[in-house]
Parts: sequence; C-alpha cells; structure tokens
Amino acid sequence: QVQLVESGGGSVQSGGSLRLSCAASEYTHSNFCMGWFRQAPGKERQGVACVDSTGRTSYADSVKGRFTISREGAGNLVLQMNNLRSDDTAMYFCAASLDTVSYPLSPEGYPIWGQGTQVTVSS
Repeated sequence: QVQLVESGGGSVQSGGSLRLSCAASEYTHSNFCMGWFRQAPGKERQGVACVDSTGRTSYADSVKGRFTISREGAGNLVLQMNNLRSDDTAMYFCAASLDTVSYPLSPEGYPIWGQGTQVTVSS
C-alpha cells in the first residue's frame, strides 16, 4: 500500500512563499497522476495542481502563475507556492491515482491520500 507523507506547511504573511513536499513510500504504477488538493474549514476539497506520468501539469485558475508543481525523483512531489494570499489558507493534501484520471483536479480520481499539512497565510 502506497503511503504519502506531506511536509512543509506553516504560517506566512501575505505575499510570502512556502514549499510543500510529498514523499511516496513506493509507486509502481506506470500511468498515474499525483496532485495537491486543499480544504478550508466549511468548504469542499478542491484541486490545486497535478502532474501526470508524462509530466503534463494542470492548475486551478486561482493559483496559476503563483504555484508550481513538480516531481522530484521516483515518488516525491513538490508544490512551490509564491505570492501567497489569505484565501490560500487551508489544509493541503497530497494524493495519487492508480491510473489516468479524466478530471485531474477532481478529488474523485485519487484513492490514495496523505494526512495533510496546514498552510496559514495572514494578511
């Protein structure tokens, strides 16, 4: 069973930067997506960014130009977040699919999840 462990969350002022990392214990699937999702209190979980096995990336409109998703090595996922805003405050989760997904930013295609890391942006 693949396990995902996030790190790098914290508190930062508006305009600041954070780098989230996700370490995967093992990943042998040839077609997959790995992504970052976030959930603020009282709101639904939403897709932030994802990258598939070909390297193709997808971003939510709200983070385009500010966030960058990348893979490092065989199973590590990174989210570089710049120019953070207060509405970026949420619990951030790393997730992985077992095959290609039709809607990369929809949580429904991802059966494997990490425990989450909190990001708090103060204005």
